[in-house]
Formats: sequence, C-alpha cells, structure tokens
Amino acid sequence: MRNRQKGFSLIELLIVVAIILIIAAIAIPNLLRSRMAANEASAVGSLRTLNTACVTYASTYGGFPNALTDLGPGAGGGASATQADLVDAVLASGAKSGYVFTFTAGADGDGNGFPDTYTINADPATPGTTGQRYFFTDQSGVIRANTAAQATVNDPPIS
Repeated sequence: MRNRQKGFSLIELLIVVAIILIIAAIAIPNLLRSRMAANEASAVGSLRTLNTACVTYASTYGGFPNALTDLGPGAGGGASATQADLVDAVLASGAKSGYVFTFTAGADGDGNGFPDTYTINADPATPGTTGQRYFFTDQSGVIRANTAAQATVNDPPIS
C-alpha cells in the first residue's frame, strides 16, 4: 500500500502566493486613486461648507471671520464672534481628509472690526499621496482648482 500524505506541496503554495501577489499588484493602485479622489471630493465639500459658514457669520456679525477658528465651536457657552459654532472642530483646526485649509482674511474697509473679504486654500497634505489637485475659494463662493501649484483666483472653476 502507498502511504499517501494529505496537504499541499510547496509548489502549490508558491503558485497560490504568486496569484495573490498579482491580484494585489492590480488592486492597490486603484485603491490609492480612489482614496485620493475621495480626499479631493471631501476638500471640495469642506470648501462649500466653509463658504456657507462665512456667509452665515457675515450676516450674523456684520463681516467675515478673522480666522478659520472663529467658525468653530467654543469651549462652552453660546456662540460668539470668536466661537461661532458654524463648523466642526476638525474643519476649524485647518486639516481634514488629507488636505490642509488655509484661511486668509482681507482688509477691514468699513472699520467694523471684521474683514470685507477672505480667501481659503485647500492644499494636499502630501501632494501625490493624499490628493493631486489644489483648491481655492473666496467670498464669491466659486471653487477653483490647479493641478500643478497652489490654486489662485486666476485658475479655472471646478466643474
């Protein structure tokens, strides 16, 4: 009688491992591209949220906020000009979903203590890894994009 052992041979296991590696090599780049697209979509959504929050802030306090943190929640109590509670703490911190948000207040032309304009840039935290496009918006509410450098008011709007 033959003594037959049960199990897989080394060659069979190597073939299975090779097939798994081939599948992973195909799937991982698609996963990374999907993650970058999701980060970019989140950045655009966050810019829309920030524009809405800035308009709400301006109608409440008579001008745009001086800093991004002015739109965030306070440590307690009611809303104020420095803690308007219009966006969550994560977005008010200036970093979300692989993007860094930079808020720049304009000049106070009418002397009421609040800027008349603002700009917001959303730049990938690690270009090419967390996102490929740079975004820009201002008080006009138009979101603009650039693939090579930080976006400005001269870049084309997103579609």
